[in-house]
Amino acid sequence: MQTLLEILRSILAVGVGVIIGLAFGRLQNFARQQHQKMVDTGGFKSPWRIMPGSGGRVALLLIALVLIQIVCPMLFADGTQWWVSGGLLAGYGWTLFQQLRHRRATCI
Repeated sequence: MQTLLEILRSILAVGVGVIIGLAFGRLQNFARQQHQKMVDTGGFKSPWRIMPGSGGRVALLLIALVLIQIVCPMLFADGTQWWVSGGLLAGYGWTLFQQLRHRRATCI
């Protein structure tokens, strides 16, 4: 029974990590699209406007991770935090993979 509980906790941890990673990836993708619009329309008036809000997006990611750690402490016990991190990497990596696939399809 204990092993089943550990397996379920690991699956839940990966799932939460994937959700956070996908959300962060979508947020980054939206910012990239806004950045591209600014480049296309000549909206850059200052070099400080190159990537506005990137620090804020990273702060949101960290806040989300802290909130999950406070709300679901069982996901951050006995090494399960690595499953959350792995899920986050998988979710964000999937977003990057989709962008790469889209770029390669439009370049050909």
